[in-house]
Amino acid sequence: MTTDAEEPTLTIDELAARAGVTVRTVRFYGSKGLLPPPVIGPRRVGRYGPGHVARLALIEELQQQGMTLAAIERYLGQLPPDLTPHDLAIHRAVVASWAPDLRETVSRGELERRAGRPLAAEDIERLTAMSVVLPEEEDTFRVDSGLLRLGVRLLDVPLSQDAILAARKVLIEHSRAAAHELAQLFRGEVAERDARDVKSLSAHMHPLVVQALLTTFQRSLREELSEWLTGSGAG
Repeated sequence: MTTDAEEPTLTIDELAARAGVTVRTVRFYGSKGLLPPPVIGPRRVGRYGPGHVARLALIEELQQQGMTLAAIERYLGQLPPDLTPHDLAIHRAVVASWAPDLRETVSRGELERRAGRPLAAEDIERLTAMSVVLPEEEDTFRVDSGLLRLGVRLLDVPLSQDAILAARKVLIEHSRAAAHELAQLFRGEVAERDARDVKSLSAHMHPLVVQALLTTFQRSLREELSEWLTGSGAG
């Protein structure tokens, strides 16, 4: 189990295995500045942590979406330097949302490899309730790759499953309402345009709107939590 505050403990071989890439790939990304340097420990051995795992996952997702190395460099260069592994996982989920269908069937072993940890029966039940995985026959699962890492991190959040499901319902309802309102707005703008223009506009607006919604939501949630903590007298 890892947390955002956990000290870097992974060797480069362990990092590569955890992220599902080769050691050569890790070194290549490091040489390009896409991956922060490791923390040098005893015997001059580099150690990596959850942040490196999360950043590798984001890089791989960006590649799967067809972005060139130069485009990935620009994308990562625009991110705040102090992002936590959780923040990086959110960005990965945003990038993954650009793809039309992210679900694929994997074995139990592959699911745990991607999750980066063993999964107990209770963990599978919670991931299923969150619609991250869907159990199938012969110990295989349909998994939403874009949500998997976020779902796994939620396994360690001290909230009841009912609270998590209620939060999911709120997010779905409000995101659908926002999507409907935005679609109505854009529909009015492109009503008289050529079909190719409409398709091009949609392709460009999708990632921009998702990123805008993410940024706005994060800021609003931070303000709400700050007001709540201030009002409750919590330090």
